Amino acid sequence: MRQIARQLDRSPSTVCREVAAAGGRSRYRAVSADRAAWSRACRPKETKLARLPVLASMVEDKLAQEWSPEQISGWLRRRFPTIKVMQVSHETIYRSLFVQSRRELRKEPTAHLRTKRAMRRPRGQRQPDGRGGRPGILRISERPAEASDRAVPGHWEGDLYFGKHMSTIATLVERSTRYLQIVALPEGHRAEVVADALAESIQTLPRQLVKTLTWDQGHEMAEHPRFTVATGVAVYFCDPKSPWQRGSNENTNGLLRQYLPRTIDLRTLTQDDLDAIAAKLNGRPRQTLGFHPQKH
Repeated sequence: MRQIARQLDRSPSTVCREVAAAGGRSRYRAVSADRAAWSRACRPKETKLARLPVLASMVEDKLAQEWSPEQISGWLRRRFPTIKVMQVSHETIYRSLFVQSRRELRKEPTAHLRTKRAMRRPRGQRQPDGRGGRPGILRISERPAEASDRAVPGHWEGDLYFGKHMSTIATLVERSTRYLQIVALPEGHRAEVVADALAESIQTLPRQLVKTLTWDQGHEMAEHPRFTVATGVAVYFCDPKSPWQRGSNENTNGLLRQYLPRTIDLRTLTQDDLDAIAAKLNGRPRQTLGFHPQKH
């Protein structure tokens, strides 16, 4: 292989891959391999979803249930672990939705995507907008080590979630299981209102499953001692301009936009409405959990 590679001025690994793809040393034939290579290079190529209407129908069904292409791809790998023909990458699904020359999937499923976009756009760089530091608070560096490695459930991340007319709700995400609780804030996001509402929500959970809460340095948590006294749960604060220190919460809030876009006045929703949305999101598979749904 190395001698051939030197004569052709190619890498030995390139020659090895070519020979292996065409049957190996004993079965390699240059003419048939060349003919197969030209056949593979022909464009346009029929895609997997175009060849398999059953697979395309399954993908459309999951898109209608508001699953993301990545979740669908992971679910198919779990559902058909040994049947490669029934597996498809998330990129293939995206291309089938957005590339105009392809018609494997109907245009309507794009309405079920989280972004609702009819075309793909490059992801822009988001600028952090954290608040300034505050004295006399528990820093995230003081948080127990078990909260950082996510091995033990009971460590939560929280944040406010804004809708139309600055209406707000609060979201709580458990770091280990990614379990979501949504807290209604019909009276606004004054510090004392937020502390009382969070305390009421947290106290619906078993005590052993609530150990710490991590928040950013927003003014809505100025009454964190009030929350701690009511629940016995310590509140730890992220460093300024460091939203990634609450990564699970940030990611979940992004997923929540699919159900609660910015155009909705969140004050019109009851706690039962928010619980139903949380249950729906908790039932969706998550990549970080091996495409299993969140389980508490």
